[in-house]
Amino acid sequence: MWILSGAIALVAYAYAGYPALLYLLASRRGERPAPLPTWEEWPLITLTLPVHNEARVIAGTLEQILAADYPPEQRQVVVISDASTDGTDAIVAAFTERGVELLRLPVRGGKTAAENAAAAVVRGSIVINTDASVRIHRGALKALVARFADPAVGVASCADVSVGASARDGNTAESHYVGYEMWVRALETRVAGIVGASGCLYAIRTELHRKSVPETLSRDFVAALCAWEHGYRAVSVPEALCFVPRAGSLRREYRRKVRTMTRGLQTLWYKRSLLNPWRHGLLAWMLASHKLCRWMVPWAFAASVAAVAALAVSSLWARAALGGMALIGVVTAAAFVWEVVAVPRVVGRLVYPVSGMAAGLHSWVNAFRGAVHPVWEPTRREVDNVPVTMPPA
Repeated sequence: MWILSGAIALVAYAYAGYPALLYLLASRRGERPAPLPTWEEWPLITLTLPVHNEARVIAGTLEQILAADYPPEQRQVVVISDASTDGTDAIVAAFTERGVELLRLPVRGGKTAAENAAAAVVRGSIVINTDASVRIHRGALKALVARFADPAVGVASCADVSVGASARDGNTAESHYVGYEMWVRALETRVAGIVGASGCLYAIRTELHRKSVPETLSRDFVAALCAWEHGYRAVSVPEALCFVPRAGSLRREYRRKVRTMTRGLQTLWYKRSLLNPWRHGLLAWMLASHKLCRWMVPWAFAASVAAVAALAVSSLWARAALGGMALIGVVTAAAFVWEVVAVPRVVGRLVYPVSGMAAGLHSWVNAFRGAVHPVWEPTRREVDNVPVTMPPA
């Protein structure tokens, strides 16, 4: 029973206790006493867009970036083609007269390698990294850049909004989770700063961006930690909306989570010295609580299943609970194998979290094995009809 109690306590702390403590700290500190400084003139920025075989969506992505509310003369747009073979380069080249630059990598190296390569051509004082598979709000660029008028800010991250590509999309569980994550980041920003930026859209001072990151690691995670290490804050910007279409199938979402969390675990190990509470105090606590404890939840889930199975020998409630777990597991496996496009809303609220637990355990196995996958397969999302205004609550 103590194993089950410990597992429940870990989950409760990771998802409820930590945010509650953040809320108390934020309430004690109150709001900022003075308004943030503003720019007299918008600085030159560089938008970097690493892509691999995005011919289907790249034109629409570039059109939206170019239509964003930011002075065109103060904006450099660089597409880094990671050895694309589907015509992506030709489409990007057609935008050359509109100021878009193409940097082609002859050998595929992965997203982080592409972002590292971009450092050689960056001209702006602030770099904004984004993806081809998302859509940004028209005012997102100014919202991000405005935060850098505060000299203490080194990284500014967007507010992700998870959206369905069609009315049939039942994965509301993912949307709720993303909303919860943005709420936690807002609390962290009020207390001290976030411990990880959104890979979909974030901005970073160029001197921090130029620091090379190992190709197997997650640059958006490293970016926030690098800011802390150099005396800056990393903040979440709720006005900088980035609309992220949900993956079209459970299998696709599973693979994305495994890839993301594996790289996250490897990044945390690379920056493990920041977990030392005697040297890094508040940062160590926030990093351990937000990342490590949450990534331990799949193990708590596995321990809970094992504990309930052991109790089922002599307990009726445990047998009933084990039967329910087994049923959800079967449904999850069926949805995964059959590449379900639209999971019913009620079922999705059970299937997606269980799939997430399995993906988490898979990621830990990858990390323990030392499996490195710098070359990424971008998640193919339906972005053609994604709204770029805030959906109704």
